[in-house]
Amino acid sequence: MRNVCDMSLLSVQAFLAERAPSIKVIVTEASSATVPLAAAAHGVEPDQIAKSICLRAGEETMIVVMAGTARLDNKKFRSRFGAKPRMLGGEEVMEITGHPVGGVCPFGLASPLSVYCDISLKRFDEVVPAAGATNSAVRINPVQMAELTGAVWIDVAQDIVAAIEAPSL
Repeated sequence: MRNVCDMSLLSVQAFLAERAPSIKVIVTEASSATVPLAAAAHGVEPDQIAKSICLRAGEETMIVVMAGTARLDNKKFRSRFGAKPRMLGGEEVMEITGHPVGGVCPFGLASPLSVYCDISLKRFDEVVPAAGATNSAVRINPVQMAELTGAVWIDVAQDIVAAIEAPSL
């Protein structure tokens, strides 16, 4: 029997083979389970990593994909979804997405989920989201990623300038 990570990787490969056969999954020897590790493994800036966060807002469970170093702005999120974001635990993420933490992506999901792409990704021609395993990824244009996954563009990341200029307490 295949292990869970193999099944997750296969679900992403099948999703892409059907919808975007020119996009190939890159499997590395090095872990890409965190933004810094993924940036090093793929030779890109950390912001170019498209991190996928599995959240719940009220009754809705979703994936929000945002630039690697972007942080969720709770006020913007609450304004958009009418509820405070709640991060899901690793086991629940695995159960809902079919992907392990560190390999979560909007492709090949185990159950139907709303996918949202934060506008923090739009400044890049190419982003690098995980691909179902802690050592796999794809290189993709963010607009194409949103189209493939039926994602809605949103603005829920903290404003980088505001975060830099905010007084420290």
